[in-house]
Amino acid sequence: MMSLLGRPDVDAGEVFVNFNQNITSLAVATSGSYSLYSLSSVDSTLDKIYNTKSDDLFLIERLFESSLVAIVSQRAPRKLKVCHFKKQSEICNYSYSNTILAVKLNRERLIVCLEESLYIHNIQDMKVVHTIRDTPCNQLGLCALSSSSEHCYLAYPGSVTSGEVQIFDAINLHAKTMIPAHDTPLAAIAFSPSGTEIATASERGTVIRVFSSQDGSRLFELRRGLKRCVSIVSLSFSTCAEYLVSSSNTETVHIFRLDRSAAENSDHGKQSSDDWMGYSFFRFLSKTVTSYLPTQVTDVFSQGRAFASVTLPEAGVRRMCAITTIQKQLRLLIASQDGYLYVYSIPSVEGAECQLLKRHDLRLDDSYAMDVKVDSHHTSGLNSNVSIGGAAGVPNAAAAAAAGDGKANEKPGSSSSGGGNAGASYASAVKGDEPAGGSSSST
Repeated sequence: MMSLLGRPDVDAGEVFVNFNQNITSLAVATSGSYSLYSLSSVDSTLDKIYNTKSDDLFLIERLFESSLVAIVSQRAPRKLKVCHFKKQSEICNYSYSNTILAVKLNRERLIVCLEESLYIHNIQDMKVVHTIRDTPCNQLGLCALSSSSEHCYLAYPGSVTSGEVQIFDAINLHAKTMIPAHDTPLAAIAFSPSGTEIATASERGTVIRVFSSQDGSRLFELRRGLKRCVSIVSLSFSTCAEYLVSSSNTETVHIFRLDRSAAENSDHGKQSSDDWMGYSFFRFLSKTVTSYLPTQVTDVFSQGRAFASVTLPEAGVRRMCAITTIQKQLRLLIASQDGYLYVYSIPSVEGAECQLLKRHDLRLDDSYAMDVKVDSHHTSGLNSNVSIGGAAGVPNAAAAAAAGDGKANEKPGSSSSGGGNAGASYASAVKGDEPAGGSSSST
């Protein structure tokens, strides 16, 4: 995510797209409205779960398959609204002292990222349980939250001059580890589904690394390219954690296979007959020639190459990528901010072509969207049930004490609770006990 003034998609009036945590739905915001789509049958159709008119949005985060969405509008970039979209209601809102650059959710925590601070909310009641203040200047709002409740880690840049990654335990509220991932500042970070691994890329964009989020050890080093530096926009583990996909400001999307068994065998000096091609060959060669070649050269040999790639029509378009299993088949999904969702099959053999299965146009009106099933229930707006928030930067001591740490200065704004049914509405949204649209499961 980027700041409001520095977001190319907002400045150009493009479509905002975002996958939820387990890649079961897609959020799409266009001028004056936003929609949620199910991805359960995306090979053939794109089922619309929900659509509503709204202010122009630049952030939308849905909590798994639940009814809870967190949104930030261009009109009020300092205000976070948490809504129950099935009940067409605003559950609560929080105001902050600066522009919200990113929002991240899992079943335990909601993270709000500002340029120099991070607010950690308890997802069950939206109270602020901790604030990380005076972080290095983070103009892009770069941060990641593990979708796992067991390893609920938050990652954010630890430096503006180098690629340090700070890992923070968002449940126990203490620093976990610091990883010196790159020599140049970070451009992208992403956790694996289990939260035990984190992938990183720097502003150069030529090398992607995967580390253990628990002890900081390096697990994989992947070579995206040699000749040109790029700006990596999207970095994502597959839902099965066996692949890593990256997109950049170029026209190419790269898929890497994370062969953990080959890496372990190589570390123990075991080479099978199949290891003489691809990743393991380069690891073996680098160890053989280490004493003869400069470190920079042997590093290139040790880096894994892309398992597969996709070339899209044009460069310079921001694209969010994900790999998930749909109807028992592995699929690459590419949601581009020029308004298209591409669906590709992933080959079983390294170097083979990804086959385009479907291209959905996200900008079409419902009456012309041949690939879209429209939910018959539409709304014209959001009704506010509860307001939790207030003037930016005006803390409420009583609310801060109720948050559990007694630190009034860690609240983003004044807080007030609302009607008696608000708690039930919020609990229902978080629990996800009303499966929405085409979703196949609930949280």
